[in-house]
Amino acid sequence: MQAHDGMYIDGEWRPATSTDTIEDRNPADGTLLGTVPAGGPADVDAAVAAARAAFPGWAATPPSRRAELLAALHRVLETRHEEIARTVTRELGAPIGFARAVQASVPAAVCASYATLAAEHPFEERVGNSRVLHEPIGVVGAITPWNYPLHQIVAKAAPALAAGCVMVLKPAEDTPLVAQLFAEAVHEAGFPAGVFNLVTGLGPVAGQALAEHDGVDLLSFTGSTAVGRRVGALAGGAIKPVALELGGKSANVILPGADLTRAVKVGVANVMANSGQTCSAWTRMLVHAEQYEEAVELAASAANRYPPGDPEDDATRLGPVVNARQYERVTGYIARGEREGARLVAGGAEAPAGFEGGCYVRPTVFADVRPEMAVAQEEIFGPVLSVLRYEDTEEALRIANGTVYGLAGAVFAEDEESAVAFARRLETGQVDINGGRFNPLAPFGGYKRSGVGRELGTHGLGEYLQTKSLQF
Repeated sequence: MQAHDGMYIDGEWRPATSTDTIEDRNPADGTLLGTVPAGGPADVDAAVAAARAAFPGWAATPPSRRAELLAALHRVLETRHEEIARTVTRELGAPIGFARAVQASVPAAVCASYATLAAEHPFEERVGNSRVLHEPIGVVGAITPWNYPLHQIVAKAAPALAAGCVMVLKPAEDTPLVAQLFAEAVHEAGFPAGVFNLVTGLGPVAGQALAEHDGVDLLSFTGSTAVGRRVGALAGGAIKPVALELGGKSANVILPGADLTRAVKVGVANVMANSGQTCSAWTRMLVHAEQYEEAVELAASAANRYPPGDPEDDATRLGPVVNARQYERVTGYIARGEREGARLVAGGAEAPAGFEGGCYVRPTVFADVRPEMAVAQEEIFGPVLSVLRYEDTEEALRIANGTVYGLAGAVFAEDEESAVAFARRLETGQVDINGGRFNPLAPFGGYKRSGVGRELGTHGLGEYLQTKSLQF
């Protein structure tokens, strides 16, 4: 798609107030994909004003009609599936096969789920002598990341619109084209003007202006814990609700008796997907001492089956990371892991041969990782796996829970009952049992510093509703 040179505000593309622009580059080779406006506070003001003007009419729109428009949006996303996938591949570097299967398909499925929920959700209920109303909060400010750019937009926009809220979106500056594509889809689906608005811009400028805007009733942010802390403070100072989906350092706990080969293979695949740029990735693999060396060999072998490649090639499984800054961050952590004494069994900090011109990181596995090491404590956001040893299940639990994060995790065990018993003790918001599949209807969100609130399904819808009770 061609980049728009304006903002999508009040149902139309209009010029930005500033002539500043953001370059959008392909991380595979550095080529310029296009430029988009770098919006500022005045653009945010205009978008919030348009949203606020549209709110009364949209809130009063019957849920059945909101459901119809969300279903129309789903159809547009399905029709533009290949365009979405290729846009994400070029902006993010996600391999085209992964972009089709996940980056384009999952958001469409989430949109469809909210079309159903908008039609079926009980926005009123009786509790004794009270009538309880679940009403839209109002104007939602959404700030989304680059790693799953369309999914994170839809995971906020679809429930907000289903609830009767209106939205101003500030997407990540690394993936603005797919955000513009979503605005086109909203327009094509026929949503009323002002219900959805898009302002592209830099986080410290447009993002901050949106976070602290008095006309925003709720702020929903997905990104790093460090930025989330600042965003939360801005929103909290204004006494407005905030939803934060932040970082993770998830553990894949392989209990004795589990199918070790399968657990390691699935675990490595989880880390390598999207070049490791997944907040919920199982970047710590915990293995019993008696099986440890076998697991390390299996993990190294599995990682070596993810050679970096051209993301537009159907055969590629591992593309580049999103930009040069992220490349330096990830390779810096790899070098730090070696300095701290972790044993490198696959990959490394050097650029892969033949791909020195792009932001490519070799698939990396560390063994002999101690729980206190940086590679076991800090979110790297790259294709880097740390394998840790434990002596008994109590130690495994202490290690798994021994970070400031609590977003996701996995447990592999000989039987489901044992896996569930262990998962119940994990301090994390979502756990996959023996390789369980992603469920777009299940709540997603974290414990501890991994965030506040939940996305997806009815729990995600509830984030955009406020409660009023009428007594009779």
